[in-house]
Amino acid sequence: MRYTFNFPDLGEGLEEGTILEWYVKEGDSVKVGDAVVQMETDKVVADIPSPKSGTITARYGNVGDVIHVGAPLVEIEQVSSGSGQADPEEKPATQPIFEPEEGAAVVGTMELAGENALMAPSDEGSPEKENARGEARKVLATPVARALAKELGIDIREVPGSDPSGRVKKEDILNFSYQPATAHTRVETPVTGDVTYLPLTQIRKTIARNMLQSKHNAVHVSVFEEVEITGLMQVIARYKQTFAEREVKLTYLPFIVKAVAQALKHHPQLNSQIDSENNRMIVRNRCHIAIAVDAPDGLVVPVIRDADRLSIFQTAKQIGELAAKARARKLTLEDMKEGSFSITSFGSMGGLFATPVINYPQAGILGIGRIVRTPIVRDEEIVIGNIMPLSLTVDHRIVDGGETTRFLKRVMDYLADPVSLIMEE
Repeated sequence: MRYTFNFPDLGEGLEEGTILEWYVKEGDSVKVGDAVVQMETDKVVADIPSPKSGTITARYGNVGDVIHVGAPLVEIEQVSSGSGQADPEEKPATQPIFEPEEGAAVVGTMELAGENALMAPSDEGSPEKENARGEARKVLATPVARALAKELGIDIREVPGSDPSGRVKKEDILNFSYQPATAHTRVETPVTGDVTYLPLTQIRKTIARNMLQSKHNAVHVSVFEEVEITGLMQVIARYKQTFAEREVKLTYLPFIVKAVAQALKHHPQLNSQIDSENNRMIVRNRCHIAIAVDAPDGLVVPVIRDADRLSIFQTAKQIGELAAKARARKLTLEDMKEGSFSITSFGSMGGLFATPVINYPQAGILGIGRIVRTPIVRDEEIVIGNIMPLSLTVDHRIVDGGETTRFLKRVMDYLADPVSLIMEE
């Protein structure tokens, strides 16, 4: 019996995905749980497992094509047990899809996948190398490594795998990319004429859509301030080595996250959103702070949950872990859910002030500019101070000017006197 396998709904409102790599071709045999295709959505890169055992009789779409949820991916001529009933391994179920490297993070659910749909790194249909006898052998690689190699323009067949089985991992791709140019060949986009055309990635389309939605649905107003943070810099200098010994990098950001979370408890209007359809406000009782990260493919916003309950060390550790996952394209849907307020730091790239765009439907976003050493007046004397610029954008439908400035003033007080962050209940 022929079965048509459609692109499944991975959750979180995802409507489409782009084909990154086919693992099967017509005539290939597959078992339940074997990866058939790697798809990029606006959130994650995921391998899609087969829900049936059998032979691939047709596949739909080429690498780079956009496939909508519910559209066919492959047709499978099912293996019959001879009894007229489906094999036991093909019982309908709902199983999580895993991105199988370093912890196997859940990125969605697969309907009608059998018991073996928990993803192991699949090598079906993968590129082949020739062994010493001139015979073709499959290149073993994790999905994360394949995605990263594609992103960097690296031929994964040239990368030696460090895993005991010879499997190529993300670290192998990164190490290979740092070798001199003579050590390997990259695939370059040819430049002809006056312009170069590049396809819009799923994440770039999502960023564009979200920015337009924010501008069309929120009334943006921005307030700018400066805070003197010499005391904060002294605290960081004092504890930086202690954190480093525990493999955690201490920066300004954990203190900013903590200051914002504490301030939101005093000013809950900025931790809310408007529900126009039901004529009500939704006030969040938990402080989930979203952190904008400049990832290779574009801006992503992972979330620090219950930031008001975390220590500076715990916050710093989470920030480091989420940033690393973002840059390796290993963030999951769970990592980016339920943010109630956002922070973006553009100072590392040189900016002082900006007008950040609200991460709709949140009520506000705080931008952090580049810290500058400049003369200030302290105790009637001119001294050298360390100034951190702050840019706060709020939805003026939700928050008035007075509450906006009071919130920002409280954040500034916490940053100017970081000890106060641990003095409150």
